[in-house]
Amino acid sequence: MDTRKSATLRRARHGGDGAGAPMGSMARARSRMAWPRSGAMRAEALGLAHPACDTLPDRSCRHALVDRTENARLFECEQETKARFDGIVPTLQEIAALGRGRDFTERAQATARERLGFELPMSVLDRAWVRGADMGALYAHGVFQALSLAVARFSGRVREELAAGQSWDGLLVDCGFHAMNVSACADGRLKGLFPYILRMPASALVRRSAFAGTLFDVEEDVRHWEHSELRRFREGFPTTAGAQTRYLKVAVYHGSSVDPTHQGCAAHGSNERAATEAALERLNEFRGAIENEFCCGAGTDILLIGVDTDTDAIRIHVPDANGDVSAYRYIDNADLYRRTLGLEADRARLAVYEAIQGASTTDGWGKGEGMPHDGMRRLIATLLINNMSQIEYVAEYHGGWYGDNGHGERFVSVGDGFPEVQVRNIAYYARLDTVEEGAADLDVGVKIFRHLNVERGLPIPVALHYHFDARVPGSRGRVEGKIRRVAEAIRARYARLAEDGLLYLHGSIQDLPPGSALEEVLLK
Repeated sequence: MDTRKSATLRRARHGGDGAGAPMGSMARARSRMAWPRSGAMRAEALGLAHPACDTLPDRSCRHALVDRTENARLFECEQETKARFDGIVPTLQEIAALGRGRDFTERAQATARERLGFELPMSVLDRAWVRGADMGALYAHGVFQALSLAVARFSGRVREELAAGQSWDGLLVDCGFHAMNVSACADGRLKGLFPYILRMPASALVRRSAFAGTLFDVEEDVRHWEHSELRRFREGFPTTAGAQTRYLKVAVYHGSSVDPTHQGCAAHGSNERAATEAALERLNEFRGAIENEFCCGAGTDILLIGVDTDTDAIRIHVPDANGDVSAYRYIDNADLYRRTLGLEADRARLAVYEAIQGASTTDGWGKGEGMPHDGMRRLIATLLINNMSQIEYVAEYHGGWYGDNGHGERFVSVGDGFPEVQVRNIAYYARLDTVEEGAADLDVGVKIFRHLNVERGLPIPVALHYHFDARVPGSRGRVEGKIRRVAEAIRARYARLAEDGLLYLHGSIQDLPPGSALEEVLLK
């Protein structure tokens, strides 16, 4: 197979690589941009066949259940979001080559406006004649500006998703769930988990969080369970307290099919078995905590999902009739996609349900006690079908395997995260309220960025972001104070990086309603 010829044909199909395209012409360039096919070349060099599509990397497959219109929209979103960040370094290199002439500031600003779509801080540029421009400060400013522009650009999309998410809320209730709480690994390759991998819109009934190694806070989730149950009792939302609906807790771990011993979950030493068992252990601890504290009548279900971060294919561990989950009883969606290729839509959809039934009859270590309830089967089928679109997305737009099979995050996100910006490898996410509690997650992120940025002389940009509730008196002020305390604690923990100019922090807050305006908080 001539992979160089195949790559050339794909570039021709998508119209070139679009490298270095200025932000001002980004809208015109979107249709011409293509992505590196190094993932396919690496897989072929290792003798790996694609698990879902046998014709890759030469030709993508086309499955009857795939939403290609949505795939095209998501690809445009991925291009635009990443282009905002990836243009920063080339632009600063161009600015660095301008020298220190009297017109340096004007020329630098003109270059930034043309290439990036925003201006650079005058305080940094005006001092450039002394020792040259502080490129670390300009880089951090560029990252935070790109983030703010991306949030503003896609805030409307989040509001649209929330409106569309009413159908997802209806699906959950129809499946017998009044709340869904999803905890994933904080790895940046899972940053697009909801809009891309699982195709789940923003939803009032879905809580999202991320922790290194999927080691979520059991006590915090118990408190969220209490809040959900109180709301059902007080407001009857989304179901009344007497309705036979359940709280669903989901854990998402990940691994690498191309390089499983080096590019898996860093928190578990790229040991997929350890990542699987740790996530399952936390799920069982949560379920046990609810049963022990509120007795066996407190209905909770658990679900375990694995993601291959090279292809975005998922693995769903099917619960049995008792709600128990096994590391050895699952459906591999890449295999299911391959086995249902060529089937008409109705027949393929039926095959998905048959696969769930087949997994429930697993023998050996994965043997369970029958099939899960009807609602759980319907939810699992929906997630599997949704993910088929993502498998084909990676095949069509990335050659089957991502080129960035390792870490390639652009910044560290601390706090509540940015629901408007959910794209693969855009950020490493550390969910924390205090640095002491979230030290492990934060340390993993800093370790990743020591390699990604510090080794190249670039600083680590850390975006602190929390939500406040405008309905609660004094909420804004308390959250602003919280951000400043967390910022001080981060600087103290990584004092050497801060002293060397290799750590930059940016603070922002946002009202609770999705799509609310981003407000900057000045940090000392």
